[in-house]
Amino acid sequence: MAENPRESTDQGAELQDSLLDAALMHVVFDGWSAATWEAALADSGVDRTLAEALFPRRALDLAVAYHKRGDAQMLQRLAEADLGSFRFRDKVAAAVRYRLEVVGDKEAVRRGATLFAMPQHAAEGTRLIWGTADAIWTALGDTSEDVNWYTKRATLSGVYSSTVLFWLGDDSPEHQATWDFLDRRIDNVMQVETLKASVNKNPLLKPLMAGPNWLMSHIRAPKSREDLPGRWSPRADR
Repeated sequence: MAENPRESTDQGAELQDSLLDAALMHVVFDGWSAATWEAALADSGVDRTLAEALFPRRALDLAVAYHKRGDAQMLQRLAEADLGSFRFRDKVAAAVRYRLEVVGDKEAVRRGATLFAMPQHAAEGTRLIWGTADAIWTALGDTSEDVNWYTKRATLSGVYSSTVLFWLGDDSPEHQATWDFLDRRIDNVMQVETLKASVNKNPLLKPLMAGPNWLMSHIRAPKSREDLPGRWSPRADR
């Protein structure tokens, strides 16, 4: 009898979770390392060949899976939250806060930050942060299709990454200092956006922005994940 693809996928997800949960018991001591990988194999009982098929880069892929698990948990919490009365900037702040609050072990994030700070893994870390920012904007209903698609995610990536670094060193009660820091960062971003709008409306400065605005109008958001980082269109209305 042919194997049900859905059952196969569910089984793979269960094995991934099993390996990741086993690894988290050791990350605090050994980081996202070969030692943690071996300990996760031993503790989970997952066959080595199968484990390497699920995580080809071993400990690195475990760290990636841990970050993506946090994104998924944040999205679930966002879906369950009632943010209807929130200002949009407060919805963004709530999403970033949820992302940090779903973390079960701050040390696992600290070890991940160390791993992705290494030159050979820096690009991977950047993609993960961008993915978190993209997940937040998408969940909040962003429909931008031009250069704003990129600037929103780039700006939020900066806010998120700086807030994570602050949070890692924060020992204030219930991390209140982190939430205050997050609010200040988002307020700074809003001030920049207000300044940009003022420049575009200023009759003296507006002509200076005609060239850059024309150039940016030709930038398009990716139509699919395979189309990243996007495309150049010879016409702004395409």
